[in-house]
Amino acid sequence: MSMMPLLLAAVLVVAASEGGIGEESFDPATVDVSDAINCYLDAPTYNSFALSIGTNDEISRQRGWKKIDSDNPFLLEFRLPSEIFVTDNWTTDHIAFTSTGIMAVLDLEDPNAIAGQVGVENQIGTDPLIAALVREMQAATGEQSADGTSPQESHNKPAPVLRKFLGQTVLVDEIGPPFGEDNWRQRTVISRNLSNVSSHPGKTLFGCSYKMDLLDSRGERL
Repeated sequence: MSMMPLLLAAVLVVAASEGGIGEESFDPATVDVSDAINCYLDAPTYNSFALSIGTNDEISRQRGWKKIDSDNPFLLEFRLPSEIFVTDNWTTDHIAFTSTGIMAVLDLEDPNAIAGQVGVENQIGTDPLIAALVREMQAATGEQSADGTSPQESHNKPAPVLRKFLGQTVLVDEIGPPFGEDNWRQRTVISRNLSNVSSHPGKTLFGCSYKMDLLDSRGERL
């Protein structure tokens, strides 16, 4: 997976932020992964941490992390040397970085089992529609379904219910004061995320997104 969008964004916002973390003062070894997953960090700290992991393989090796080959091009995955507590009831030794955040990969088939506990609701309520779209795509490409049947054979079977879960709860959404000659501003959005993905069957992804965007004088994203 290419981490360049994340890395470029992190460099930009940390450098522009008046409260940003300087390279000399920041030690990625001090970041607790559980804190990052549970949205306990501020955005500059997280972005500096993610930047260090994405640009220096030695840092992940020092922490005993082993990179995992992933079928999902949008995730950068690691196996930890020991399990960490993610919530009061769940632990994992499998984490994944997204373009804006970090997720714990839980051995949990149904995200609804912890949705209430972590305070995230499913924002997708169109499971039958999604299942129909998947079947149409399979038929158009000649792809076999998950049970190995052809699109024609699958068309005659009852439609499986695709129980997709995708939700987030915004914890922080703030715009800082203007800075620089162009009166740019920095918008920070920190959100708790819960989802499942087809590339990780039987798993639930839970974590945090730390988005930092630069806005021009009109409030538009640069």
